[in-house]
Amino acid sequence: MPRVPLPWLAEWVDLPAGATTSAEGAMQVAADLARVGLEDEELHGSDLTGPLVVGRVLTARPEPQRNGKTINWCTVDVGAFNTTDDDGAARVPRGIVCGAHNFGPGDHVVVALPGAVLPGPFPIAARKTYGHVSDGMICSARELGLGDDHAGIIVLEDSPEPGSDAIELLGLGERTLEVNVTPDRGYCFSVRGVAREYGHATGATFRDPAAAVDVPAATASGFGVELADAAPLRGTPGCDRFVARVVRGVAAAGPSPVWMQRRLTQAGMRPISLAVDVTNYVMLELGQPLHAYDLATLTGPIVVRRARAGETLVTLDDVERRLDPEDLLITDGADGTRVLGLAGVMGGASSEVTPSTTDVLVEGAHFDPVSIARTSRRHKLSSEASRRFERGVDPELAAVAVQRVVDLLVAHGGGVADAALTDVDQRADREPIVLPTDLPTRVVGVEYTPDVVRDVLETIGCAVSGTGDVVDGVPSLTVVPPSWRPDLATPIDLVEEVARLRGYDEIPSVLPEAPAGRGLTPAQRARRSVARTLAEAGFVEVLTYPFVSPRIHDAFGLAPDDPRRHAARLVNPLSDEHPELRTSLLATLVEAARTNVGRGLGDLAIFEIGMVTLPVPGAGPAGRPGVEARPGDEELDRLRAAVPPQPRRAAGLLAGNVEPAGWWGQGRRADHTDAIAAVQSVAGVVGVELAVAADPDHAPWHPGRCARVTLADGTLVGHAGELSPKAVAGLELPPRTVAFEIDLDVLLAAAPTEPRQGTPLSTFPVAKEDIALVVDADVPAGDVFAAVRDGAGELLEDLRLFDVFTGSQVGEGKKSLAFSLRLRAADRTLTADDAAAVREQAVAEAGRRVGAVLRGS
Repeated sequence: MPRVPLPWLAEWVDLPAGATTSAEGAMQVAADLARVGLEDEELHGSDLTGPLVVGRVLTARPEPQRNGKTINWCTVDVGAFNTTDDDGAARVPRGIVCGAHNFGPGDHVVVALPGAVLPGPFPIAARKTYGHVSDGMICSARELGLGDDHAGIIVLEDSPEPGSDAIELLGLGERTLEVNVTPDRGYCFSVRGVAREYGHATGATFRDPAAAVDVPAATASGFGVELADAAPLRGTPGCDRFVARVVRGVAAAGPSPVWMQRRLTQAGMRPISLAVDVTNYVMLELGQPLHAYDLATLTGPIVVRRARAGETLVTLDDVERRLDPEDLLITDGADGTRVLGLAGVMGGASSEVTPSTTDVLVEGAHFDPVSIARTSRRHKLSSEASRRFERGVDPELAAVAVQRVVDLLVAHGGGVADAALTDVDQRADREPIVLPTDLPTRVVGVEYTPDVVRDVLETIGCAVSGTGDVVDGVPSLTVVPPSWRPDLATPIDLVEEVARLRGYDEIPSVLPEAPAGRGLTPAQRARRSVARTLAEAGFVEVLTYPFVSPRIHDAFGLAPDDPRRHAARLVNPLSDEHPELRTSLLATLVEAARTNVGRGLGDLAIFEIGMVTLPVPGAGPAGRPGVEARPGDEELDRLRAAVPPQPRRAAGLLAGNVEPAGWWGQGRRADHTDAIAAVQSVAGVVGVELAVAADPDHAPWHPGRCARVTLADGTLVGHAGELSPKAVAGLELPPRTVAFEIDLDVLLAAAPTEPRQGTPLSTFPVAKEDIALVVDADVPAGDVFAAVRDGAGELLEDLRLFDVFTGSQVGEGKKSLAFSLRLRAADRTLTADDAAAVREQAVAEAGRRVGAVLRGS
């Protein structure tokens, strides 16, 4: 966030008395800016008390310590603040321990003497450390609250007198306001922009610093520049204006003036040299990033072009970067053969200003925001320049800012500017915006007259023509936004400006009335019922990320041709370990289970409702639509066709005990029947009857304890049962873990659309019958259950399987299934003959369908 020193701001707009030095005045400035959308982030400055003075380092002796650290034992001349010797007859320098190493004898530094209080608060006192009595502290910018730079000690370049007041020298008595700028307000990344907004907020007179610069006319004899963007993004050239001018005989590597260093430091930047400081200073003041090249390293002409395959660049941070064909570059040479820098992001090391530089080329350009933003993110390189360019820089500023830099270099570096000025200008005219005069009132809900709308737009710098001319039957204004507002592109943008400058506090807080007849859709209500049913059954809902590793398919034991292995791969995954989108909800649910088990949770029951992604083999790529206009119907159809199906599923996993152990017994471990029961509960709550059959070959489930769950017509809904021992071991889950996964979309599509009618309760008593049927061991219990249910008829109220027995008593290859039948009639009390008849019908139907015989018969 930009930091704005308030004395600097006061040069271009009138501030209240005391605003630059008092906390109350500074907070009032912050409150005024907040009214137009510039919220304050923090207030800096004046959080310390003296004595804080300039010191000259006389000696700095390195002393290695046993902890591996090396400290400097320094003697520092602080002028009138030097101490006296043991006899009290002479003043001697102070001894100070310092851990930094970016200074040496002869350097002038900032010294906090005993009695000073630094921001924090951090009181300074003489204290014994590392075997010495440190009589003060040599300070960094961070310790003084001037910025976040803690790389080393502040070294003053212009050699002020030892003992001078550093508070006044560094402007520490002045206030600096840090403001929060939204991405569409890039012009506020400058003192100029903030001053203009303060004028809008208070009516104070704004004095444009750009208007104070006398810009000469461009000439044909200036330094050669070619704009050669052969592959513009979105049809927009990467650079549409480039201004350059030469200054000769300047002390470019010398120190900048103290006042400039102070303002740079207050703004959070570290002073480096005259050429660098001047370009940074003008960028902070006007908002136009600039760059200074060592003219002796250039062969000319400068060529702005896209990168070529295989090109690299060592940037100013000494990092070699492999360039992308979309990167916009600053190059030089007849064909742009040598790369000088990443346009709008960072310059290269080959042409930077060095101590031997005397002639510099000053560059100011206007770059496409999207191109700069992509380059910055591609190289993970964010700079002060890129932060401004990607938000939009005023294209009118390039020549003004270059001239301002030239003036400062000549004034403080003793140089002479060439008369020639290069200005390659290929900008297109801005399209006017037609604004219906009633649109602000209709959108905001506050009455804005056409005169008010015109006045606001002209205040922010728009050129407004027409006095309510009728366009398409509506009185309208034709508006051309100012050059520094690239964010104003549509009528609704202008409406926002009217509301902002007239005051958000004028907009009434009126809650809209909720329209009747709306609410959750049937599908939403059903999904909530499913989640509630599982929660009431003891499951805990979790939410997992849909990203998986390809190794999960191997852990599941999926066959090489299993369609679940065909997953959508992310171009830019959050983690290289999880580059794919899940094709199974269980794939991420096991991660949550493993995390909980690893933290000591032995008994586990979790579930999740979420979507999976199932790519269609052979589907074409979606492509990359442009952002300059709404995609056409053809492009939208192609995008929709490329989006893979994403069905919604429900999955659950159980491990350990479902019934805890205690004084009442050993408890009961979860088994495959619990997973099947959970699926049946879900189906019951949505009103769908499911068929359950064994599925011996569906990884990752156990081949003998896996149920295939389908609708009555055979449509697959999902699977439930115990996971295979190999999968359990590979997934690091507890033994005998069980799970289910069902397609919730399929289940809900089969649910009845009409409300279900409840069954009236009978007041007549229940009759009970138990039967034990012997069948072949390979007959599924579900088939026997269905036969008994159908044979019992309408008098059957409830049927349960309560025992399974195998042994010599029932015969080799046989098993006994015992069922409990609850019978009830709606209109009478059942007799013993009624119950016996139902029993006989059930046994007979089971015998007919599955060959069952009554045990003991």
